[in-house]
Amino acid sequence: MNVYTTDRIRNVVLLGHGGAGKTSLTEAMAYLGGITSRLGNVAEGNTISDFDKEETKRKFSISTSVVPISWGDVKVNILDAPGYFDFVGEAEEAAAAADAAIIVVSGKSGVEVGTQKAWELCEKYKLPRMFFITNMDMDNASFREIVESLTELYGKKIAPIHFPIRENEKFTGYVNVVKKAGRKWLDRGNKEECEIPAYSEEYLEKYREALLEAVAETSEEFMDRYFGGEEFSVAEIMMALTVNVEACDIVPVAMGSPVQLRGVANLLDDIVQYFPSPDKRKIAGINTKTNEIFEADYNFAKAKSAQVFKTIVDPFIGKYSMIKVCSGVIKNDDVLFNIDKEAEQRLNKLYVFEGSKPIEVPELHAGDIGAIGKLDKARTGDTLSTKATPVRYGRIEVSTPYTYKRYTAKKKGDEDKISQALSKMMHEDLTMKAVNDSENRQTLIYGMGDQHLDIIQSKLLGKYKLEIELSKPKVAFRETIRKSSDVEAKYKKQSGGHGQYGHVKMRFSPLGDLETAYEFGQEVVGGAVPKNYFPAVEKGIQDSVLKGPLAAYPVVGVKAVLYDGSYHPVDSSEMAFKTAAVQAFKKGFMEAGPVLLEPISSLKVTVPDRYTGDVMGDLNKRRGRVLGMNPDHKGNQIIEADIPTMELYGYSTTLRSMTGGSGDFAYEFARYEQAPNDIQEKEVAARASKVNSNEE
Repeated sequence: MNVYTTDRIRNVVLLGHGGAGKTSLTEAMAYLGGITSRLGNVAEGNTISDFDKEETKRKFSISTSVVPISWGDVKVNILDAPGYFDFVGEAEEAAAAADAAIIVVSGKSGVEVGTQKAWELCEKYKLPRMFFITNMDMDNASFREIVESLTELYGKKIAPIHFPIRENEKFTGYVNVVKKAGRKWLDRGNKEECEIPAYSEEYLEKYREALLEAVAETSEEFMDRYFGGEEFSVAEIMMALTVNVEACDIVPVAMGSPVQLRGVANLLDDIVQYFPSPDKRKIAGINTKTNEIFEADYNFAKAKSAQVFKTIVDPFIGKYSMIKVCSGVIKNDDVLFNIDKEAEQRLNKLYVFEGSKPIEVPELHAGDIGAIGKLDKARTGDTLSTKATPVRYGRIEVSTPYTYKRYTAKKKGDEDKISQALSKMMHEDLTMKAVNDSENRQTLIYGMGDQHLDIIQSKLLGKYKLEIELSKPKVAFRETIRKSSDVEAKYKKQSGGHGQYGHVKMRFSPLGDLETAYEFGQEVVGGAVPKNYFPAVEKGIQDSVLKGPLAAYPVVGVKAVLYDGSYHPVDSSEMAFKTAAVQAFKKGFMEAGPVLLEPISSLKVTVPDRYTGDVMGDLNKRRGRVLGMNPDHKGNQIIEADIPTMELYGYSTTLRSMTGGSGDFAYEFARYEQAPNDIQEKEVAARASKVNSNEE
């Protein structure tokens, strides 16, 4: 592929609801750009951007793929991002690397939750954007209804620049609102001029008025001319559109049918015309040597720097670090310094990816997107620069995973291999986490939802030939006491030679501090138990609190006082007193009103106003206590609640089905509280075998 200078590059992310047609649009663009010689199809699993086995099997995008398309003398880097919410991390990485976005809307399904989430992502990264309405060849596709929905949501910014012409209910052409001209489709997306049908005149007037009003607001001169009834030239309208799209003040709406290659060439023209090249965007980091701000701004004349925005790790093709060049020109024999890992490395080769295919290039200019092979220490979010000008950029923010399951190896002895494979997968996917929960003797995988966890399981098997089972995780209960007790325990054993003798009298009471396991004190008078045995008694208590006598959970909040006992001058030993203390603890704990404590999480649920009743009803069913509600001034309510952690299992799926995917939640551990009797009885019964054994 040719080398492109910064002003001839456009980095565009395709966002939208899952199934809206982003991959089909990418496929049509790749075909028109000459990358492919035949039009692939998602259903047949032969598209350029959905190349992973899981993607072809499931027929939707899981990872972001990059497809660079030459259009005229401009290179358009298309980042095809997944639309399903479980893979939002991929969309977030792609949006961070892009300079503009196409929000794809299905003409059949209309504006969906994913459409609004895509808009929010564009707002976060201040991305200039356009809407592209696909499937216009379908009978029930309604351009007008979608434009009305978008205008209702986002106001006067919405400006249709094309709208469809239909004849005998077939999608036969379109009206260009800027040029006030009709076009009729010919074969393979070619077109010819045609009359604007009479029934379209009303919409042309309406859409053009909206467009001109938006253009007029760009300057006082244009406003005066608009109110004076003056006509703007096509060139003026296009220039004003370009300025306003870049400033996110106007959002054009285009449409077409990628499967018929209709409207796709227009879209590529519009990307080149209206979207900014990287040098029109700002980016700054910190020069760690001088502590000054380094304004890179995709300037090719400044010191070389780049950021890794995505990592590909594959057991077959190896590891690639996908980069966006932030300044300078990076060449394939450069030595770059990774500021985050404090490691310097000579680059082997530079590539651009066409879907799954790496193509070597000699250099990448500021603003371009490419890949470096075998950067061993580099991780997503790391900054690469020169040692002379060491720069660090802010890390890419991705959503936190809150859905988790326990995993176990199906084959004994695979545990280490699974751990290594998961570690590689975590380099690729920042929204998954593998955690070793040593307290509950379990290993956990966190992801964005159940489907995400299923795909991790499937990838382990497909790529690494490792099988795991996913199950419900154990919850970390605690045990404590609510009353006081006074007990004695005597350990006496005679078996030839020296015997064993330890005798303690102890009081147990609530400590009033659930952060501390135990507090040990002694009030022994007159040497009834010699001082040198006090540490052995405490060691007995220390061992006992690791696994409580009620349900074998760790003990918290117990005060143990040794106040009396007796000893034998020959048979007493540290071991005997430790054993006596263990016996005393078991007896004293069970006589002091033992209770189970369950972990409570602080939960925040963000949902559109209309779903608050459903969500609160569901939280009540889950034993949640709603503490309050606050509007976020974007049409949502933030519900704050305390909820038992065990009740959050499966919450992500429930919340999505209740809110159509528009609800989000986050939680963190808050404290322990006494579990209700029915929960306690169930847990005690389930763990009876563990109390008197060494099981987990």
